[in-house]
Amino acid sequence: MSNKIVTLEIDLEPANNHRLSSLCGPFDDNIKHLERRLGVEINYRGNHFSIVGQPHTASAALDIVKRLYVQTAPVHGNIPDIEPEQIHLEVKESGVLEQAAEVEFSHGKEVFIKTKKGVIKPRTPNQAQYLMNIVTHDITFGVGPAGTGKTYLAVAAAVDALERQEIRRILLTRPAVEAGEKLGFLPGDLSQKVDPYLRPLYDALFEMLGFERVEKLIERNVIEVAPLAYMRGRTLNDAFIILDESQNTTIEQMKMFLTRIGFNSRAVITGDVTQIDLPRGAKSGLRHAIEVLSEVDDISFNFFLADDVVRHPVVARIVNAYEKWEVQDQKEKKAIDQRRRQEREEREAKLVADAALQSQQQSQLVSK
Repeated sequence: MSNKIVTLEIDLEPANNHRLSSLCGPFDDNIKHLERRLGVEINYRGNHFSIVGQPHTASAALDIVKRLYVQTAPVHGNIPDIEPEQIHLEVKESGVLEQAAEVEFSHGKEVFIKTKKGVIKPRTPNQAQYLMNIVTHDITFGVGPAGTGKTYLAVAAAVDALERQEIRRILLTRPAVEAGEKLGFLPGDLSQKVDPYLRPLYDALFEMLGFERVEKLIERNVIEVAPLAYMRGRTLNDAFIILDESQNTTIEQMKMFLTRIGFNSRAVITGDVTQIDLPRGAKSGLRHAIEVLSEVDDISFNFFLADDVVRHPVVARIVNAYEKWEVQDQKEKKAIDQRRRQEREEREAKLVADAALQSQQQSQLVSK
């Protein structure tokens, strides 16, 4: 992508101070929102606006400003306020963020995230694609074995969005069903019950932001941790939401979670479909989502393999060994099912034949 910077200018007509005030928002909040989302600088004097940025983002910002100004036209004599939801929809419909990420990726630019504790780089092509999809999609699924960076990279993307002021808070959640345990039967208050389940997320946050800053952000509710059940009835705007261990959600829980996502929010759902701890007979919400949402726009699915495991080399070998065992186990189960079905069919056929023979013998006795 070119590093060229351009300045685009426009006079919004008809000039109207009340409409301009609605466009810019209180304390220029709407203008600042656009600047954060698109990485541009917007200056104005009266109805004259100038936009500074890279050509594609500056042009998109100019078009969005024009469209938003049209939406300030009086309705029954009243000038409507421009709400954050309208800005979010205009940015999404412009496709500018997707275009920017795709251009960078196609030109071979290195994908990375800067945090105050260092630079985080994806180590495999799948991880790089995953990060790009998080930027360009409202909802991103990361599915694969342990050690592939699904959760760590999701937290990194959330921290990056918070530092850039693209979102106002980070919400971390996880279904509290693991190894047969239920939240209500664990000792302690809510935070003590949830903490063990969210420890991997905490560890990533501490590494990227430092312990003290994470504690302060949690105190201010900028970072919120909660079990999945506590999200019911909420709508989450201006948030980056991470659902970890999603293979342990039910279909109803997954649907509930996905419908909580509000304007200017992103969600990342991570899980491993080979590590389901749900009660026998319950279908995983993650498996179901993969089946029913694969064709839905603005949702991306990223499937990681053992090759993406970036922990100790032996972990990748362990994952491979388990995958081979699972394939063989499935084959053996299928063979057993086929053998049982064949035996059942043979028994049923023998019963039918015996019944027919018995009926024939009875008929012969009667005829005598």
